[in-house]
Amino acid sequence: MSVPAARVPQARPPRISEVDALRGFALLGILLVNALMMASPYALGTIRDPGASTLDRAVEGLVQTVVVGKFYLMFSFLFGYSFTLQLDSAEREGARPVPRLLRRSLGLLVLGVLHAVLLFTGDILMAYAVLGLVLVAARDCSPRTARRAALIVFGCVSAFMLLLGVLSLLMSDAEAAALDAELAAGFPQLVSDYRGDAASVVRANLDQLPDALLAIPVMGGFVVAAFLAGLYGGKSRLLTATAGRRARTRRVLLLGVAAGLPGAVFAGLAATGPLGPRWAILGHAVGTVSAAALTAAYVCGMLLLMASARGARVTALLAPAGRMALTNYLGQSLVMALVFTGYGLALYDRLSPAVVVLGALALYAAQLALSTYLMARYRYGPVEWLLRAVTLARLPRDRVAPVPDEEVRGAA
Repeated sequence: MSVPAARVPQARPPRISEVDALRGFALLGILLVNALMMASPYALGTIRDPGASTLDRAVEGLVQTVVVGKFYLMFSFLFGYSFTLQLDSAEREGARPVPRLLRRSLGLLVLGVLHAVLLFTGDILMAYAVLGLVLVAARDCSPRTARRAALIVFGCVSAFMLLLGVLSLLMSDAEAAALDAELAAGFPQLVSDYRGDAASVVRANLDQLPDALLAIPVMGGFVVAAFLAGLYGGKSRLLTATAGRRARTRRVLLLGVAAGLPGAVFAGLAATGPLGPRWAILGHAVGTVSAAALTAAYVCGMLLLMASARGARVTALLAPAGRMALTNYLGQSLVMALVFTGYGLALYDRLSPAVVVLGALALYAAQLALSTYLMARYRYGPVEWLLRAVTLARLPRDRVAPVPDEEVRGAA
């Protein structure tokens, strides 16, 4: 009787620095949006704050134009891209990928529910856990099929969003203002709950959770499209060996700015500018659809920057934060909950958008420094280690092992 030959473990490949640095960069945009949303019931919504100053409107308009929607899609694209790396990891280790991926989705779902109930209802982890099953189903598709599917999904959802936006113009400004006033009638109670004790904070989150879940089917289409684009990118290795693609990367950068910036500016003007309240929904729709072009431009711009003479410094600064992006994402919400809700300082609806943005930038700088310190000593962030344990169904053995020099440069 023949004895099967023992499988020789394959060496772990170097981490991909571009993926990590982009993920670390995306954390900044996610933080700016979430900070404003956690600070006030009016921030970045279709309802304008009647007491907002000119500076407040300018800051929110800038964030609406440059940030909102773009980094959410970038994070989603990187999620799809990293999915291909997880498939490669399972193949190297001779493990079945589907059970691993399903356990990972379950872990993300649990973290997302806890995050939404205890900290911030604008959670993305629950959507990633559920919508990520699309990636599991499409894991064996070709890069061409993934790209085509991404374009089809994006086109269908974009058409639906724009149709809703155009139909909203059938309202008069007076009707739109009356609808906004009706929605804003619940804001005083929301402010009171978030400034109350821990129980009232949880109650406020639970009250808002159904509305957040209802947004998933619509916004989830854009997430799925970004997942599939990331799947295409990972299978095609678009973020590696970029030196030979610089001309194409520059073209995508320029086209992305040309196609996306007008829509982003319109969205900013509709949200906080001179346009009437009935334009808010259409502005949101146009901004959401055009965000994909600017996201592509941001990714290409970062790739060109990282490939430049000074790019190594940018990568070294951002990559550690990207390696522990999940820990940083949840950490951001924890810090902001301590600042804005009754868990801590209860400053909800008490700080101007300019102050909130400055505080968010300070928090991001602190996270960059802390991530650099931790990733020089550990292979994973604490939440990444926990999720990896769930994914592998065993405790990772290499959490505290020093990371080799060739792996400090990036992330898988």
